[in-house]
Amino acid sequence: MQDRPSLPSPSAAIDAVILRSILARRLRPGARLGEGELASLFNVSRTLVREALMRLASRHIVEVRSRRGWFVVEPSSTEAKRVFEARRAVEAGMMRIMPALEPEHLALLQTHLSDERAAMAAGDHPRLVCLMGDFHIRLGDIVANPVLSEILRDLTARTILISMLYQSTTHAEESHLGHCRIVEALARGDRLAASDLAIRHLDEVEAGLDLDIAADPLADLRRSLDPTGALASPAFSTL
Repeated sequence: MQDRPSLPSPSAAIDAVILRSILARRLRPGARLGEGELASLFNVSRTLVREALMRLASRHIVEVRSRRGWFVVEPSSTEAKRVFEARRAVEAGMMRIMPALEPEHLALLQTHLSDERAAMAAGDHPRLVCLMGDFHIRLGDIVANPVLSEILRDLTARTILISMLYQSTTHAEESHLGHCRIVEALARGDRLAASDLAIRHLDEVEAGLDLDIAADPLADLRRSLDPTGALASPAFSTL
């Protein structure tokens, strides 16, 4: 008798929703995650919520502050540099073990690039940011290594938190072209070129972040007082 596949636990579902919300830029650095509110929202016990938050804390996505509760992490500039170092190591190595692209893989990546172009043409910045992060996760899924996919999701989420804290001058077109070059190299089976292009792409993204400036302390108040965005400062970044 075969074992039935195990279903995700309720607390694992909380992990996934919080991570997806960060990847979609709906949860910002420093956002408070109240145990009681999350328990009510997911209709689970606070114990299950705490388990989920503790797992996310072990992955450096959230943190607990003494007597204040749980919050989405606000990466320091030092941590930001380390995250980019880690991404370069992981993604460059991933390109070197990437299997030959099957037709369905290539079609999936080309569709994704088309979606990026469409989002840019429409000026849909939130969707574009999600797509830019998803590109790297899609590459990891092609390798079909669950451990690698989880590492990539965590690093991508941490990169998005970094991009929301530090002003970016990275242009969407530049990042999109970086993705196109990587796919072109993989399509012709040139893993070494794809590895070099992955490093170059991440170098360009990091160069577009001003890691010497502090996070905007008025960001939340600015958004509350100015829903039209006239007072909003930093441009969005791409991954």
